[in-house]
Amino acid sequence: MLSFPSRDPEVAKGVTFGLTAYLMWGCFPLYFALFDGVPAFEVLIHRILWSCVFLVGVITLLKRWAPVTNALKAPKRLGRVLVCAVLIGVNWGLYIYAVESRQVLQASLGYFLTPLINVALGVLVLRETMAKPQLAALGLASVAILIQLLTLGELPWISLLLALSFGSYGLFRKQVALDGLSGLFVETLVLLPLALLALGFISAQGASHFLQDLPTSVLLASCGVATALPLLAFAGAARRLRLSTLGFLMYINPTLQFLIALVVFGEPLGSIQLVTFVMIWAGLGLYSWSSWRSRPRQAG
Repeated sequence: MLSFPSRDPEVAKGVTFGLTAYLMWGCFPLYFALFDGVPAFEVLIHRILWSCVFLVGVITLLKRWAPVTNALKAPKRLGRVLVCAVLIGVNWGLYIYAVESRQVLQASLGYFLTPLINVALGVLVLRETMAKPQLAALGLASVAILIQLLTLGELPWISLLLALSFGSYGLFRKQVALDGLSGLFVETLVLLPLALLALGFISAQGASHFLQDLPTSVLLASCGVATALPLLAFAGAARRLRLSTLGFLMYINPTLQFLIALVVFGEPLGSIQLVTFVMIWAGLGLYSWSSWRSRPRQAG
């Protein structure tokens, strides 16, 4: 079993930071549901804009401009950052759409699938070897998706695109020599011109909800804080915890989203969907067990 040594204050802090990050991410459906009446595309624009603004303040406060300026001085290296920016933008926008259209169950399924997509991408792109339990886990997830396709007549496209975009983001992000905070700022900075152009367009069309009323304007501006705070908490956890412990905490996020979808939003969960969720959970169990067994034996 995973253990959190309470005698080590740094590990205890790491667990606190990790729980804070994943609880905040898990409650995102409740937050984005507040944007009722504001199109997902417009919310995405403001999420990019205000994240960039807020991160300027955070990076200045923490005196972390060196990695940012080094990255911007090497434009040839920004290709992968651009790919990361597009992938995270697609992921953000699709997630907001899922919440606004009350398809949070699909969103939670997407984040349950993400670790298995990471395994598949590691094998297909990085030529990594796959352990037999991981192969079985990926097989269970694939069969679950196939069952949904054959019995419900449609692919869970939101789930698949969320998992693929976030999994691919992780793949490219590993190739960018920037920490989480600096990386997110450079990514939003890359997307900022497009966001400003889009904001100018919808404002010229009279379709912008910003500045129409104070509550909506404040809510849109809060996107930057809501995006950056869990990332900062996660960074604090990552510095103090083993990867296996972080991986265990990761499932808090989609589990909370799953419960919110059922209890708060009252989304229907059919028997076929339940069977596929159980199959994917079983696959995640195999994956987690395999990862835990193969972890380096280290103290703490």
